[in-house]
Amino acid sequence: MTTPGRPIRVLVPQPRGVDAVLAACNADVMLYAPEAPEALPAGAEDAQVLVVDRHPDASTAALLPALPRLRMIQLFSSGTDSWEAVAPATVRVAGVTGVHGRTVAEWVMAQLLSHHRRLPGFAEAQRRRDWRAERTGTLAGARVLVFGAGDIGTHLRAMLSTFGAAADLAGRAARKGVLDTRGARENLGRYDIVVLAVPLTPATGHLADAGFFARMRPGAVFVNAGRGPLVDTDALVEAARTRLGHVALDVTDPEPLPAAHPLWAMDNVVVTPHIAGITDDVMDRCWAGVARGVARFAASAPGEREP
Repeated sequence: MTTPGRPIRVLVPQPRGVDAVLAACNADVMLYAPEAPEALPAGAEDAQVLVVDRHPDASTAALLPALPRLRMIQLFSSGTDSWEAVAPATVRVAGVTGVHGRTVAEWVMAQLLSHHRRLPGFAEAQRRRDWRAERTGTLAGARVLVFGAGDIGTHLRAMLSTFGAAADLAGRAARKGVLDTRGARENLGRYDIVVLAVPLTPATGHLADAGFFARMRPGAVFVNAGRGPLVDTDALVEAARTRLGHVALDVTDPEPLPAAHPLWAMDNVVVTPHIAGITDDVMDRCWAGVARGVARFAASAPGEREP
């Protein structure tokens, strides 16, 4: 347990993390090598916080038995599902907040604008040196339903409004400005575009199943910017073939998407390799979010782990 006046001990995987955490709170920050759990620095066994910048693998998971006083694992990602599966019950797994929402929403907007303004088709025409004007669609007037009322959803609603589209957000419970997920599912047919931007939890696994796609409007656009297992992939493939006008995926199940998977070859499907949040400033954003998370933990000490 942390004692008054004594800094918490924090393990970070990158040199720049030392300065980032020290600037945010009173901490004893130590650098470790995630790929070498057998070479932890002296005193690492007293660490209360472990910062990780990757999904758990054999090496990173092997760190945990060597850290008996660990109370929190601080991630670079907002989703925590992969680490919660391996972390001890006594250790809190914390995602970063306010870090990836704007950039992921930006990726969704890029996909929607590209589709509605038919930019891939014009790029192909350019390669053929074919100057042929065609009318395109527009986001103006589109009705959009976003499952997720957090950082991504709120940024996306604001961006869509700029382009004249009206977005409804759906969350776990209805509140001012937010629909409840169950009610939103029942009314999918009202929307031109449906976006998934929720965390993966036992309640949201396969949120988009065959019944979900059957309720969507024929020709509608479906976007997954959350996690691959939010979607029943077999149901998505069938819906893309028979019902949906366009599909944009930054995440898939399985991931990476196997080379022989039918989604790769569908003309109305765009797949990107989980890069929606990865921009030139991603490390600056991540370390700022990590430092805020560690500072919140430090402010809760002494005592039990942050609720």
